[in-house]
Amino acid sequence: MMRSGKPVIRPAGKEYYIVKEILKKYNLNTVCSSAHCPNCSECWGDKTATFLILGNVCTRACRFCSINHGLKGKKLNKEEALNLAEAVRQLKLDYVVLTSVDRDDLKDKGAKHYAECINEIKKTGAKVEILIPDYSEKELRLLNQAEVIGHNIETVRRLIPLIRDKRASYEKSINTLKKAKNLFPNKLTKTSLLLGLGETEKEVYETVDDVKNTGTDIIIFGQYLQPTEKQVKVSTWIDEETFRKYSKYAEKKGLFSFAGNKIRSSYKAKEIYYKLRKNERLC
Repeated sequence: MMRSGKPVIRPAGKEYYIVKEILKKYNLNTVCSSAHCPNCSECWGDKTATFLILGNVCTRACRFCSINHGLKGKKLNKEEALNLAEAVRQLKLDYVVLTSVDRDDLKDKGAKHYAECINEIKKTGAKVEILIPDYSEKELRLLNQAEVIGHNIETVRRLIPLIRDKRASYEKSINTLKKAKNLFPNKLTKTSLLLGLGETEKEVYETVDDVKNTGTDIIIFGQYLQPTEKQVKVSTWIDEETFRKYSKYAEKKGLFSFAGNKIRSSYKAKEIYYKLRKNERLC
């Protein structure tokens, strides 16, 4: 549901407020609220959240994203890794998703800080899934403790220059996915596409083919929802039949696929992880 160009986020029971209070207590950000995710109430109600690290100001200005942006991000919070771990303990989480803003203003784009956050969370016993910027091989190596490595390609090749920051590119995203799988062949790798931005059916299939060629394991298809009136407008509303068609094509190519109007890259992440690992053990 949309209201004034923005997805409606409704509270969902006492667990929602427990998560909200813990996030506030430890001064933590989530992509759930920063990006106006339509699943915020459901996920918080299940005591899960996708934590947003490295501050809440992104150095890139993608036209589909509502996260604040600027030439320089906020000063890194030295207590963030410890605060994350404590929040994970209090919420009794056993699976955590971490994502971040882009930090082009930092020498390592924040990779060392990212690694510290992963490592502290791992001390709690939780598994960690990460959704990363277009990191170099050197930066990727620092993140070797994560179980799942994700990088969102976001859209088809033709639309990247129209909706993403000029520092992003289709090639960079494809190469990030390829490097992640080459470096960590035994880890699950993941990406997602937002549909409804003006892509054609042929372009979606071509993108799936390119993703498959990187060795990526998982592809998510979701409907682009205009977060606020400042972001690019929705071009097309994708019906469920089309989502099923794209998902079926990806699965024929050997990718695990999850698709739907409200689906986002971290939606049901824990369930997907354990389903794939279980299937591996059965092979």
